[in-house]
Amino acid sequence: MTGPTSGSGRQRTPSGRAAGPRSAQPQRKQTGAPPQQARTAKAQPPKARTGQARPAKAQPAKAQPAKARSGQAKGQPTKAQPTRAQPARARTTKAQPRATSTRLGLQAPGAPRPASAPTSSAPSRPARSRVARPLPPRPGRPEVRQRWLVGIAAVVVLVFLVRLVHVQLIEGPSLAAEAEAARTATAVTPAHRGDITDANGVVLATSVDRYTVVGDPVAIEDFRGSGRVDADGHKVQDGALGIAQLLAPILDEPKNELAAKLVGESRYKVLAKNVVPQVQRAIADLQIRAYIRTDLTSRRTYPAGTVAGSLVGFVDDEQTGQGGIEAAYDDLLAGTAGSDTYERSLDGLRIPAAGQKSVPAVPGDSIQLSLVHDIQWKAQDSIDEAKRTTGAEYGIAIVQDVRTGEIVALADSGSVNPNDRSTSAVAGGSRAVKDVFDPGSTGKVITMAAALEGGYWNPNSRFTVPYTYTTPNGQTFRDSHEHPVQKLTLTGVLAQSSNTGTVQAGEKIPLQTRQDYLYKFGFGQPTGLGLPGESVGLMPPADVADWDGRTQYAVLFGQGLSVNAMQATSVFSTVANGGVRMTPTLFEGSTSPDGVTTPAERKPGERVISEETADTLVEMMETVTEDGGTGTNAAVPGYRVAGKTGTAQMPAGGGWTYMASFIGVAPADDPRYTVAVFLKSPHSSIFGGDVAAPVFSDVMGFTLQKMDVPPSEDPKRRLKTEW
Repeated sequence: MTGPTSGSGRQRTPSGRAAGPRSAQPQRKQTGAPPQQARTAKAQPPKARTGQARPAKAQPAKAQPAKARSGQAKGQPTKAQPTRAQPARARTTKAQPRATSTRLGLQAPGAPRPASAPTSSAPSRPARSRVARPLPPRPGRPEVRQRWLVGIAAVVVLVFLVRLVHVQLIEGPSLAAEAEAARTATAVTPAHRGDITDANGVVLATSVDRYTVVGDPVAIEDFRGSGRVDADGHKVQDGALGIAQLLAPILDEPKNELAAKLVGESRYKVLAKNVVPQVQRAIADLQIRAYIRTDLTSRRTYPAGTVAGSLVGFVDDEQTGQGGIEAAYDDLLAGTAGSDTYERSLDGLRIPAAGQKSVPAVPGDSIQLSLVHDIQWKAQDSIDEAKRTTGAEYGIAIVQDVRTGEIVALADSGSVNPNDRSTSAVAGGSRAVKDVFDPGSTGKVITMAAALEGGYWNPNSRFTVPYTYTTPNGQTFRDSHEHPVQKLTLTGVLAQSSNTGTVQAGEKIPLQTRQDYLYKFGFGQPTGLGLPGESVGLMPPADVADWDGRTQYAVLFGQGLSVNAMQATSVFSTVANGGVRMTPTLFEGSTSPDGVTTPAERKPGERVISEETADTLVEMMETVTEDGGTGTNAAVPGYRVAGKTGTAQMPAGGGWTYMASFIGVAPADDPRYTVAVFLKSPHSSIFGGDVAAPVFSDVMGFTLQKMDVPPSEDPKRRLKTEW
């Protein structure tokens, strides 16, 4: 038996940590256990379940791997085995268990004290192992939780603060603008379009107040009858049916059909247009403005109806000029629309105390035309009658003041009524500037003017005029009807409207001079009326060297080029005005809404031929309406008349047709007015002297009487037509 072990201190494990105190045990010699098993075995105190560990007898432990876990050794006694000091893996206990009370510095009653170093040489008794009680949970640390809560709260406050700054400083203006826009409404106040009047103030076009009835189907879903009754005494229902009950009798529309229109997801549903003010007031009395509103609009009306209908034109739904005078002077007539901006509540009602801004509408200027209503009516009536009696496709009649160039009447047969939009005829415009045709024999006046002005011939110059005539370059021309050789003066050639005689007279006139006079009299250029759809016509090549052998002679009697009716009329007005060409015009001036009148600017006249030549040419044209001339049907009792007949070919549907015309001036001794009449494709006769001259006489006689022109007093100077 060996002596007791010396010392009771802690053993050091291989990891350097101190092991618990060892109990004094008798030293034995290990003879049977394998070295590895001896190394791995260690004394592991059992873990107590709950409460205080019960003392157990120490028994020699078997060599086994010790994996100290919290669930192992539930208070079961184990045998103590002498082992070598090994590192302890137990996390909850050590080799020498300590009671909970000892950890707190107290000694539990009856609890064994820790083993100490032996004080005598007597062999020590094996130590009783105790199971350690579980440690109580650590007490809470509220200051940590408080710090976390304060931190989280600070982060939340910071997030809100950043968002608030972003909303107020960065997004604030835009959000405020969006909110204001959402509650702000702007109603456009249309500007009244200016009136169109004739020279005497007769209204040809004007504007009146009208309303457009608009519904809000989305808002109507929330409508409640609230005990109301309709016009028939029936209870008003909710929603679209209720609105239809109230509104249908006023709009004179079936309730079911109107209710169907009021259902949907649209916020803007047009229910009626061009509603008169009386109906608008009846709708306002229903007090359903949150669901139905009436927008002020303007409607164009034409009190004169068909009188100048093709000339005046029309406007579209936006009150924009789309034809005739309405389009030509749209910038003056249109005016400037106003606006009414206000804030509204959720139910669509105006908020009285909120900011409002109104911009008044500025009406357009009224314009005065040179037309005379009664003469315009007469021209239309006469040309319509001629169209019926001759079977012509259409007719045109123009009356022009030779001194000013102002158009007194410009009529198309079958003139439309701008108030009637059932057909597209209202958009056709006036044929007086749209359609072009060869001037025909009316163009011979230009040749005579050039011959007299250039001194090539005089009114009494003699010509031998056959039915056919061949020019030096081999071109053959003929008159409109077969006749024997005639001995005609230059005046007689014009009076008889001889093509062959005109070609002979024009042979002396240089090509460039022929072209220059065409342009001087206004061919190949705008008339100056400014009407939509105007055609300037077609002219021979600008370089006379490019004229073919036939064109250079055909232009002498009004063939080989095309013009519109206004261009042809202007030639005679120029001659009647002493040789000074005045730009044709329909516009006399404008009057602003405040009553200020601005007269039209007049371009100065342009001299084309001398006054002497012009007077001589007027006298030559008088012979056309005298006995033996081609235009005797154009005579006006009491007045001297000078003019020229015309019959020109024009293409039509792959073939040819004719434009019969007569253009003349009166009184010939002191010309005041030019009247031009054109009939396309007349069936009764193709000659202007037969179908157009009578219309001229009718319109010219009425015009002279209407405008108080005194009858002619100076006697005619008889020019010779034959030699």
